[in-house]
Amino acid sequence: MKKIFYVMSIVAAALIFTSCAKAPQAEIDAAKAALEQAKAAQADKYVEADFLAVQDSLNAVMVEIEAQSSKLFKSYGKSKEKLVVITTNATELVAKTEVRKEEIKTEVATAQTAVAALLEENNALVAKAPKGKEGKEAIEAIKVDLAGITTSVGEVDGLLAAGDLLGAQTKINAAQQKATEINTELKAVLDKAKIKY
Repeated sequence: MKKIFYVMSIVAAALIFTSCAKAPQAEIDAAKAALEQAKAAQADKYVEADFLAVQDSLNAVMVEIEAQSSKLFKSYGKSKEKLVVITTNATELVAKTEVRKEEIKTEVATAQTAVAALLEENNALVAKAPKGKEGKEAIEAIKVDLAGITTSVGEVDGLLAAGDLLGAQTKINAAQQKATEINTELKAVLDKAKIKY
């Protein structure tokens, strides 16, 4: 009789402790804070895919915790483990974002150098281009395009100074693409006219 009572009291105690388990609020708060910190570092812009993956993981764990809350026997062990991993991943996003920002700065600087060289070459090619009736109009249009590219390139430093790295990258890439197209067009015209460049 004593054994049955002893076993029943252990089972009752286990039921009380497992059914009274509380949601891992400290871990939830830590994960949310780490994700907010990553967002403040602009991880949602610079490492968007990674940021969204961590955010989705947090949302999935919150759904699991909600499901556990409605059960008689609650168990948050796995959710706690996942929240710790999410907190670590969100914290790592800050460092990844800084690395990506530096990569973009390097890419922009490299593109600026390339565009400057293209502009110089394009201006030299324009001077050699045939100046016939149709050629004169085409050359004037190209000069306008080159002036536009020069203006765009000049705006890149302002965007970098303002911290708009993605805007600077977009602008310099567009300028480089346009300058490359003009370069190809001018070389084709000079080749057709059999003029060395």
